[in-house]
Parts: sequence; structure tokens; C-alpha cells
Amino acid sequence: MRSVLLLLFLMVPVLEVLVLIQVGQVIGGWPTFLLLLAGSALGVWIVRREGRRAWKNLQGALQSGRMPERELADGAMVVAGGALLLFPGFVTDVAGLLFLLPFTRPLVRRFGARFLARRVDALARTVPGAGTPFGDVPGFPFGDVQRPGSGPVIHGEVIREEPGAREPRDTRRGLTEH
Repeated sequence: MRSVLLLLFLMVPVLEVLVLIQVGQVIGGWPTFLLLLAGSALGVWIVRREGRRAWKNLQGALQSGRMPERELADGAMVVAGGALLLFPGFVTDVAGLLFLLPFTRPLVRRFGARFLARRVDALARTVPGAGTPFGDVPGFPFGDVQRPGSGPVIHGEVIREEPGAREPRDTRRGLTEH
């Protein structure tokens, strides 16, 4: 996974430069620059509009008392889309718009949910002794993990030695030690 992220980190700028050069050769330098500015301005407008909408939906879900899963995902996608629009270039602008537009966001959300479910499943399989991510123990994420307090019980007595305290007593024989 880290190598994929590193590859993306290195390849996206190269791809952006190649696309900018190609677009610049087709429509010219100034029109390319103006198109990038127009895309940024459109992106800022969409981020503001969709950010407000996501915030209102989140507040509505919380006020109605239901879990705001979709609203939180939409808010995260608006933030990610806005971040992608900050980078100059057409490739990141298209990706950012996919995260921002209301009619493409559900598709991205479903793809992201499937991707994350597979990642969690793969990570759960790497944990020694773990079952599936939703495990064999109800309400516990990994099946074979021992819950706190479920080990063997050792009966005993705590004896604190304090100045001026009584002598410790041996409870097994009922005798006092001297």
C-alpha cells in the first residue's frame, strides 16, 4: 500500500505536467491558463455550496438522533475534493470534481466503502489469532482477542504495611505472626 501511495505521489505531478503540455499545445498557453483559473473558481464555488449542504445534512442527522454515516462520508469527500482542487492541473481537478459533485459522490462513496472493507478484512487477517473483522465475539472487532478481566481469577488478600498498623494476620491458620 505504501508503494502504491509513493508511486501516486511521484506519478501525479508528471501526469499533470504532461496533460498541461498537451492541452497547451491544442488550445494555446493563455487559454490553458484561463481554463485552469476558471476550474479553480468553479471548484471553490462548488466546495462552498456542497460544504454547506454537507454541514446542514450532518446537523439534521444528529438532531434526528440517527448515525450520520453518509453525511460524515460526504463531508470527508468535500474536504478531499477541495484539497484536490487546490493542486494546479486538470487531472486533480477532475478527481476533485468527482468527489464534489452531488451526482458522482454516491459512486465514489460506494467505491470507497468497498475499498475500505477489503483493507480492513486484509488487515484483520494479518493479526495473529484474529477472525474476520467482525469476528466471532459479538461486538468485538477481532474474534480470538481476550477481553479484559476474562482471565483466571487468583484469590488473595492485599496487605499494606503502614507505620503503627496492626501485625499482619495469617488468614489460613487463624494465627498472628510474631
